[in-house]
Amino acid sequence: MQTHIPPRSRIRLTGRGRVVLVVAGAVMAGTAVAVPLLTTADGPAGFRPATLVVPEGWRASQVYDAIDKALELPLGSTRKSLGKAGLKLPKDAAGNPEGYLFPASYPLREGATPESVLRTMVDTAHQKFDGAPVAAGAQRNSVNVYQAVTIASIVQAEGVEKKDMGKAARVILNRLERGMPLQLDATLTYALGRATPRTTEDDTRVQSPYNTYQRTGLPPTPIGNPGEDAMRAAINPTPGEWLYFVTVKPGDTRFTADYATHMRNVDEYTALHQNAGQRSPSAAPSGGSA
Repeated sequence: MQTHIPPRSRIRLTGRGRVVLVVAGAVMAGTAVAVPLLTTADGPAGFRPATLVVPEGWRASQVYDAIDKALELPLGSTRKSLGKAGLKLPKDAAGNPEGYLFPASYPLREGATPESVLRTMVDTAHQKFDGAPVAAGAQRNSVNVYQAVTIASIVQAEGVEKKDMGKAARVILNRLERGMPLQLDATLTYALGRATPRTTEDDTRVQSPYNTYQRTGLPPTPIGNPGEDAMRAAINPTPGEWLYFVTVKPGDTRFTADYATHMRNVDEYTALHQNAGQRSPSAAPSGGSA
Protein backbone atom coordinates (compact mmCIF):
# COMPACT_ATOMS: atom_id res chain seq x y z
CA MET A 1 0.00 0.00 0.00
CA GLN A 2 2.89 2.33 -0.69
CA THR A 3 3.39 4.64 -3.66
CA HIS A 4 6.79 5.55 -5.10
CA ILE A 5 7.41 9.26 -5.41
CA PRO A 6 9.72 10.04 -8.33
CA PRO A 7 12.89 12.07 -7.75
CA ARG A 8 12.35 15.82 -7.56
CA SER A 9 14.64 18.79 -7.57
CA ARG A 10 14.10 22.46 -7.02
CA ILE A 11 16.33 25.38 -8.01
CA ARG A 12 16.42 28.50 -5.88
CA LEU A 13 18.17 31.85 -6.41
CA THR A 14 19.68 33.62 -3.43
CA GLY A 15 19.69 37.37 -3.04
CA ARG A 16 23.23 37.37 -4.45
CA GLY A 17 22.09 35.58 -7.59
CA ARG A 18 23.71 32.29 -6.62
CA VAL A 19 21.84 29.11 -7.44
CA VAL A 20 20.86 26.72 -4.68
CA LEU A 21 19.71 23.26 -5.70
CA VAL A 22 17.61 21.29 -3.23
CA VAL A 23 17.35 17.70 -4.33
CA ALA A 24 14.74 15.29 -3.01
CA GLY A 25 15.80 11.77 -3.82
CA ALA A 26 13.57 8.75 -4.34
CA VAL A 27 11.32 9.00 -1.32
CA MET A 28 9.00 6.20 -0.28
CA ALA A 29 5.88 7.63 1.36
CA GLY A 30 6.23 7.78 5.14
CA THR A 31 9.69 6.17 5.18
CA ALA A 32 12.99 7.47 6.43
CA VAL A 33 15.12 8.27 3.38
CA ALA A 34 18.05 10.65 3.69
CA VAL A 35 17.77 13.54 1.23
CA PRO A 36 20.84 15.68 0.58
CA LEU A 37 20.77 19.45 0.40
CA LEU A 38 23.30 20.64 -2.18
CA THR A 39 24.75 24.03 -3.05
CA THR A 40 26.85 25.21 -5.95
CA ALA A 41 30.52 24.40 -5.60
CA ASP A 42 31.61 28.00 -6.16
CA GLY A 43 29.78 29.39 -3.14
CA PRO A 44 31.83 31.18 -0.50
CA ALA A 45 32.99 29.41 2.64
CA GLY A 46 30.15 28.99 5.09
CA PHE A 47 27.53 29.54 2.36
CA ARG A 48 24.15 28.03 3.27
CA PRO A 49 21.10 27.04 1.22
CA ALA A 50 18.58 29.85 0.89
CA THR A 51 15.67 27.45 1.33
CA LEU A 52 15.02 24.21 3.19
CA VAL A 53 12.37 22.11 1.46
CA VAL A 54 10.49 19.62 3.65
CA PRO A 55 8.40 17.18 1.56
CA GLU A 56 4.99 15.97 2.69
CA GLY A 57 5.14 12.84 4.79
CA TRP A 58 8.70 13.17 6.08
CA ARG A 59 9.22 11.82 9.56
CA ALA A 60 10.63 14.07 12.25
CA SER A 61 13.92 12.15 12.10
CA GLN A 62 14.30 13.08 8.43
CA VAL A 63 13.55 16.72 9.16
CA TYR A 64 16.17 16.81 11.93
CA ASP A 65 18.84 15.41 9.61
CA ALA A 66 17.92 17.87 6.84
CA ILE A 67 18.19 20.83 9.22
CA ASP A 68 21.59 19.61 10.43
CA LYS A 69 22.84 19.39 6.85
CA ALA A 70 21.36 22.73 5.82
CA LEU A 71 22.94 24.52 8.81
CA GLU A 72 26.17 22.55 8.45
CA LEU A 73 25.93 21.09 11.93
CA PRO A 74 26.96 17.64 13.18
CA LEU A 75 24.22 15.08 12.70
CA GLY A 76 22.12 14.86 15.85
CA SER A 77 22.41 18.57 16.67
CA THR A 78 18.78 19.41 15.86
CA ARG A 79 17.44 16.45 17.79
CA LYS A 80 19.47 17.49 20.81
CA SER A 81 18.09 21.02 20.58
CA LEU A 82 14.46 19.95 21.08
CA GLY A 83 14.51 20.51 24.83
CA LYS A 84 15.50 24.15 24.51
CA ALA A 85 13.48 25.01 21.40
CA GLY A 86 10.37 25.97 23.39
CA LEU A 87 8.02 24.39 20.85
CA LYS A 88 4.33 25.12 21.37
CA LEU A 89 2.91 21.63 20.94
CA PRO A 90 -0.46 20.16 21.89
CA LYS A 91 -0.59 18.58 25.33
CA ASP A 92 -1.24 15.18 23.75
CA ALA A 93 2.10 15.40 21.94
CA ALA A 94 4.03 15.16 25.22
CA GLY A 95 6.87 17.18 23.70
CA ASN A 96 7.13 15.11 20.51
CA PRO A 97 6.85 17.39 17.43
CA GLU A 98 6.03 14.54 15.04
CA GLY A 99 3.13 15.70 12.88
CA TYR A 100 3.77 19.39 13.60
CA LEU A 101 6.90 19.95 11.49
CA PHE A 102 4.80 21.22 8.65
CA PRO A 103 6.03 20.33 5.15
CA ALA A 104 6.85 23.48 3.21
CA SER A 105 9.74 25.59 1.87
CA TYR A 106 11.48 27.50 4.66
CA PRO A 107 13.96 30.36 4.09
CA LEU A 108 17.15 29.91 6.08
CA ARG A 109 18.06 33.41 7.10
CA GLU A 110 21.42 34.50 8.48
CA GLY A 111 21.73 33.39 12.07
CA ALA A 112 19.19 30.56 11.73
CA THR A 113 19.48 27.87 14.40
CA PRO A 114 17.86 24.46 14.79
CA GLU A 115 15.60 25.95 17.45
CA SER A 116 14.45 28.84 15.25
CA VAL A 117 13.79 26.56 12.25
CA LEU A 118 11.82 24.08 14.36
CA ARG A 119 9.76 26.88 15.92
CA THR A 120 8.91 28.22 12.47
CA MET A 121 7.74 24.78 11.35
CA VAL A 122 5.58 24.24 14.42
CA ASP A 123 4.13 27.75 14.18
CA THR A 124 3.25 27.06 10.54
CA ALA A 125 1.51 23.83 11.54
CA HIS A 126 -0.58 25.70 14.09
CA GLN A 127 -1.57 28.23 11.44
CA LYS A 128 -2.79 25.34 9.28
CA PHE A 129 -4.36 23.16 11.96
CA ASP A 130 -5.78 25.50 14.59
CA GLY A 131 -8.52 27.17 12.58
CA ALA A 132 -12.22 26.69 13.21
CA PRO A 133 -12.78 24.53 10.07
CA VAL A 134 -10.22 21.96 11.23
CA ALA A 135 -11.62 21.85 14.77
CA ALA A 136 -15.16 21.51 13.43
CA GLY A 137 -14.14 18.77 11.01
CA ALA A 138 -12.37 16.84 13.73
CA GLN A 139 -15.38 17.16 16.02
CA ARG A 140 -17.71 15.84 13.30
CA ASN A 141 -15.57 12.71 13.20
CA SER A 142 -15.48 12.35 17.00
CA VAL A 143 -11.75 13.05 17.26
CA ASN A 144 -9.70 16.00 18.47
CA VAL A 145 -7.34 18.01 16.28
CA TYR A 146 -4.25 16.07 17.38
CA GLN A 147 -5.97 12.80 16.49
CA ALA A 148 -6.97 14.28 13.14
CA VAL A 149 -3.31 15.10 12.48
CA THR A 150 -2.46 11.50 13.38
CA ILE A 151 -5.05 10.20 10.89
CA ALA A 152 -3.71 12.57 8.24
CA SER A 153 -0.17 11.32 8.86
CA ILE A 154 -1.30 7.73 8.30
CA VAL A 155 -3.14 8.66 5.12
CA GLN A 156 -0.02 10.46 3.89
CA ALA A 157 2.24 7.54 4.78
CA GLU A 158 0.01 4.97 3.06
CA GLY A 159 0.94 6.64 -0.22
CA VAL A 160 -2.50 6.70 -1.81
CA GLU A 161 -3.10 9.26 -4.52
CA LYS A 162 -4.71 12.57 -3.67
CA LYS A 163 -8.04 11.45 -5.16
CA ASP A 164 -8.14 8.48 -2.76
CA MET A 165 -7.03 10.20 0.44
CA GLY A 166 -10.61 10.90 1.57
CA LYS A 167 -11.51 7.23 1.14
CA ALA A 168 -8.45 6.07 3.07
CA ALA A 169 -9.35 8.44 5.91
CA ARG A 170 -12.89 7.03 5.90
CA VAL A 171 -11.57 3.47 6.20
CA ILE A 172 -9.57 4.50 9.27
CA LEU A 173 -12.57 6.21 10.88
CA ASN A 174 -14.92 3.32 10.05
CA ARG A 175 -12.57 0.81 11.63
CA LEU A 176 -12.10 2.99 14.71
CA GLU A 177 -15.85 3.34 15.08
CA ARG A 178 -16.27 -0.44 14.96
CA GLY A 179 -13.41 -1.14 17.34
CA MET A 180 -11.42 -2.91 14.62
CA PRO A 181 -7.61 -2.76 14.61
CA LEU A 182 -6.36 -0.56 11.79
CA GLN A 183 -3.85 -3.20 10.59
CA LEU A 184 -1.84 -0.77 8.49
CA ASP A 185 1.71 -1.38 7.31
CA ALA A 186 2.51 2.34 7.53
CA THR A 187 2.22 2.31 11.32
CA LEU A 188 4.09 -0.98 11.55
CA THR A 189 6.97 0.37 9.48
CA TYR A 190 7.11 3.38 11.80
CA ALA A 191 7.17 1.07 14.82
CA LEU A 192 10.13 -0.76 13.34
CA GLY A 193 11.96 2.45 12.42
CA ARG A 194 12.48 1.20 8.89
CA ALA A 195 12.98 3.01 5.63
CA THR A 196 11.47 0.14 3.67
CA PRO A 197 7.73 -0.55 3.46
CA ARG A 198 8.29 -4.30 3.33
CA THR A 199 7.16 -6.22 6.39
CA THR A 200 6.99 -9.86 7.40
CA GLU A 201 4.57 -11.98 9.38
CA ASP A 202 6.95 -11.82 12.35
CA ASP A 203 6.93 -8.02 12.13
CA THR A 204 3.20 -7.95 12.88
CA ARG A 205 3.94 -9.39 16.32
CA VAL A 206 6.36 -6.66 17.42
CA GLN A 207 5.50 -5.11 20.77
CA SER A 208 4.88 -1.44 20.08
CA PRO A 209 2.04 1.05 20.59
CA TYR A 210 2.45 1.78 16.86
CA ASN A 211 1.71 -1.82 15.89
CA THR A 212 -1.88 -1.47 14.70
CA TYR A 213 -2.03 -5.17 13.89
CA GLN A 214 -2.01 -5.95 17.61
CA ARG A 215 -3.53 -2.83 19.12
CA THR A 216 -6.82 -1.11 18.49
CA GLY A 217 -7.21 2.63 18.19
CA LEU A 218 -4.83 5.20 16.79
CA PRO A 219 -1.09 5.14 17.47
CA PRO A 220 -0.04 7.51 20.28
CA THR A 221 1.42 10.14 17.92
CA PRO A 222 1.40 10.96 14.21
CA ILE A 223 3.77 8.81 12.15
CA GLY A 224 5.01 11.64 9.95
CA ASN A 225 4.28 15.21 8.99
CA PRO A 226 1.23 15.41 6.73
CA GLY A 227 0.50 18.04 4.13
CA GLU A 228 -2.67 20.00 3.55
CA ASP A 229 -4.29 17.45 1.22
CA ALA A 230 -3.95 14.65 3.77
CA MET A 231 -5.22 16.91 6.55
CA ARG A 232 -8.16 17.96 4.43
CA ALA A 233 -8.98 14.28 3.87
CA ALA A 234 -8.78 13.55 7.61
CA ILE A 235 -11.34 16.22 8.53
CA ASN A 236 -13.54 15.80 5.44
CA PRO A 237 -13.39 12.08 4.64
CA THR A 238 -15.33 10.77 1.67
CA PRO A 239 -18.68 9.27 2.73
CA GLY A 240 -18.71 5.49 2.48
CA GLU A 241 -18.84 2.18 4.34
CA TRP A 242 -15.41 0.93 3.30
CA LEU A 243 -13.42 -1.17 5.76
CA TYR A 244 -10.58 -2.38 3.55
CA PHE A 245 -8.27 -1.03 0.90
CA VAL A 246 -5.25 -2.23 -0.99
CA THR A 247 -3.16 -0.55 -3.66
CA VAL A 248 -2.91 -3.29 -6.26
CA LYS A 249 -0.58 -1.18 -8.39
CA PRO A 250 0.25 2.52 -8.65
CA GLY A 251 -2.93 4.45 -9.40
CA ASP A 252 -5.15 1.47 -8.61
CA THR A 253 -6.23 1.53 -4.96
CA ARG A 254 -9.37 -0.51 -4.31
CA PHE A 255 -11.78 0.14 -1.45
CA THR A 256 -14.50 -2.18 -0.26
CA ALA A 257 -16.69 -3.03 2.73
CA ASP A 258 -16.82 -6.68 1.69
CA TYR A 259 -14.08 -8.94 2.99
CA ALA A 260 -14.39 -11.49 0.16
CA THR A 261 -13.98 -8.71 -2.41
CA HIS A 262 -11.00 -7.39 -0.51
CA MET A 263 -9.36 -10.81 -0.54
CA ARG A 264 -9.80 -11.04 -4.30
CA ASN A 265 -8.07 -7.68 -4.59
CA VAL A 266 -5.32 -8.92 -2.28
CA ASP A 267 -4.87 -12.03 -4.43
CA GLU A 268 -4.40 -9.80 -7.46
CA TYR A 269 -1.88 -7.71 -5.53
CA THR A 270 -0.02 -10.86 -4.50
CA ALA A 271 0.09 -12.17 -8.06
CA LEU A 272 1.65 -8.91 -9.24
CA HIS A 273 4.17 -8.63 -6.39
CA GLN A 274 4.98 -12.23 -5.49
CA ASN A 275 8.52 -11.89 -6.82
CA ALA A 276 9.23 -8.72 -4.83
CA GLY A 277 9.48 -10.49 -1.49
CA GLN A 278 6.65 -8.47 0.03
CA ARG A 279 4.28 -9.87 2.62
CA SER A 280 0.72 -10.13 1.41
CA PRO A 281 -1.37 -7.34 2.98
CA SER A 282 -3.91 -9.99 4.01
CA ALA A 283 -1.48 -11.48 6.54
CA ALA A 284 -3.05 -9.84 9.58
CA PRO A 285 -4.14 -11.50 12.85
CA SER A 286 -7.84 -11.13 12.00
CA GLY A 287 -7.36 -12.36 8.46
CA GLY A 288 -7.58 -8.99 6.72
CA SER A 289 -6.04 -5.56 6.57
CA ALA A 290 -7.03 -2.07 5.66
